[in-house]
Amino acid sequence: MQLIDWIILTGTIAFIVWYGVYKSRGSKNVEDYIGGGKNAKWWTIGLSVMATQASAITFLSTPGQAFHDGMGFVQFYFGLPIAMVIICMVFIPIYHRLKVYTAYEYLESRFDRKTRTLTAILFLIQRGLAAGITIFAPAIVLSAVLGWNLTSLTIIIGVLVIIYTVSGGTKAVSVTHKQQMAVIFTGMVVAFFIILSYLPDSVGFTDALEIAGTGGKMNILDYSFDFENRYTLWSGLIGGSFLALSYFGTDQSQVQRYLTGASVRESQMGMIFNGLLKVPLQFFILLVGVMVFVFYQFNTAPLNFNPAATETVLNSNYSEQYKDLMLEHEEVQLKKQRLGLNYAETKSGMNPSEVADFEREYMSLDKEQNEIRERAKIFIDASDAEAESNDKDYVFIHFILNNLPKGFIGLLLAVILSAAMSSTASELNALASTTVIDLYKRNHKEDKSEEHYLAASKWFTLMWGIIAIAFASLADLFDNLIQLVNIIGSLFYGNVLGIFLLAFFIKYVKSNSVFIAAIITQAIVLLVFKLELMPYLWLNVLGCLLVISLALLLQTFKPNNSELREV
Repeated sequence: MQLIDWIILTGTIAFIVWYGVYKSRGSKNVEDYIGGGKNAKWWTIGLSVMATQASAITFLSTPGQAFHDGMGFVQFYFGLPIAMVIICMVFIPIYHRLKVYTAYEYLESRFDRKTRTLTAILFLIQRGLAAGITIFAPAIVLSAVLGWNLTSLTIIIGVLVIIYTVSGGTKAVSVTHKQQMAVIFTGMVVAFFIILSYLPDSVGFTDALEIAGTGGKMNILDYSFDFENRYTLWSGLIGGSFLALSYFGTDQSQVQRYLTGASVRESQMGMIFNGLLKVPLQFFILLVGVMVFVFYQFNTAPLNFNPAATETVLNSNYSEQYKDLMLEHEEVQLKKQRLGLNYAETKSGMNPSEVADFEREYMSLDKEQNEIRERAKIFIDASDAEAESNDKDYVFIHFILNNLPKGFIGLLLAVILSAAMSSTASELNALASTTVIDLYKRNHKEDKSEEHYLAASKWFTLMWGIIAIAFASLADLFDNLIQLVNIIGSLFYGNVLGIFLLAFFIKYVKSNSVFIAAIITQAIVLLVFKLELMPYLWLNVLGCLLVISLALLLQTFKPNNSELREV
């Protein structure tokens, strides 16, 4: 990195932290600190909701996901617009009418304290884990690629977020989200056009899409009902709808974003704005990853994008075997480059038979290259059991650091860190709010002043920040970080969503039945996941339908059909 990159990176991050502290100074009570003053406009809500979801994992993992597996991951988001409409029609009016600080307050008015407490605890568990991952994601990748100390990076990212989140609460999170999203949008658009400019003169955007399609990267829709395939049209529309409905409708990190709205209409418009923009944004980020794939069809790519893993295996007893694979990989790359250039230069004169021949030869080379990469992973794993051979999360950052011009490297690193800060801030803010409102204040026997609960909110924000940093320091890479976050959510979200749907629509069911059903459901979902009986997206459907069914059965067949309701 050059001096200009450091200036852009540090200047951007410093401004965001300062701006968050400056714009949110003067919070005098819990309503200001947790509710953000309840005066946010729809565009602030929409961008804040989007920034909460768009963590650093999105910009590190999603392009790598597209590089390896293509555009099919976009199907994961197809259920989101459906969920936005339902949330606007049902969830938002109820939350605003009850003037709640957290989503879980409603559950006590509908059921009882223990059901509210259980649901809040489920949220705290899954969101507490996710907060650690959103800090860990950029830290582990930047550490491996830049050689920075992992623990130091983790602490720096966490402390920066803690500073303005503790200082300003919900308002600080919302106002900084606008600046963070501006940095993110700018950085990704710049990266996209730079990639296109790096392609050979004979390769235009249409040619790039055709080459990507030949490599199997443009298969967007999968209509199969195959449970072995995680991402299909149906898992996206059905499982994705349940996941998005539970995430945006019951997860306090998101609910708190639109509870700051000045009115029901402002909150609804903010969510519709998010629903309209989110799928195209994810499509574009995946497309950036596909263009990185095309770029490496004409430029040298490493056998494995994780430099730390490569260094590990080259310093092991498997060094010679790995070097042989590197030579094989290079030979295949050269063949693909010559084939791709020849196709781009002569395709206008090709007949269908010649095009088919090109596609067959290209797919054969691509398959051979993928097999070499898999063999390389075996040697990496054998050289060190703790080495990370899966390099999906390193693809985009490798491209940034090795190919972008001066200044733009700092901008793209600022994108990654801004995204990490935006999502982590929302999570810490929501964790603290839920802890204070649903656990501490609700179960505190003595009446305390507003100043006491304001101070408690700040202390709990700090506590969750420290927990997130500690978890991040102990975490490890998964198959793909963006999948890990969604898997953690899917383990809990379906159950929580089912509880809320029972509260909204099935008045026949009472508190004890829901409470018991929720505990049984959570145990079954965890067991199904452990036994790998279905793809994780379907766990949201399973959890939701199971808790509703069990609660109905328990309510119908319980002795004397009576209910003791806790106060």
